[in-house]
Amino acid sequence: MNAALMRTVKLGLARHPNELDRKRIERGLGARKRYLYVSPNVTPVRGGYRIASPCCSRNIDKDGALVDVALILYDGVTGIWKLFRKNHAGGVWEFYSLYHRLIPAIDELNADPERLFWQ
Repeated sequence: MNAALMRTVKLGLARHPNELDRKRIERGLGARKRYLYVSPNVTPVRGGYRIASPCCSRNIDKDGALVDVALILYDGVTGIWKLFRKNHAGGVWEFYSLYHRLIPAIDELNADPERLFWQ
């Protein structure tokens, strides 16, 4: 009788972050147009990846410490990647754009035509 009340709930693993996509982002950042002589860090965060880099320009940190560059989050419901930039003056992440695939998000981050990410 109790067996009829029992349910098996299948718990899946979170899709992101994962090591494969973290490495994919890390490799993809090698094609960036700005700050070619520093090595960005790609750190897993809940639902995505945070990208930080030493501040070569000294615009944000006069000592050249690690500063946030971008946040890439995956929306598991819609299957869309969300790219955010750091507003260093306000100390908040600002939404930048949506992507159906990870590679175009990395490409946009690498190009940074408006100089919003790599400052």
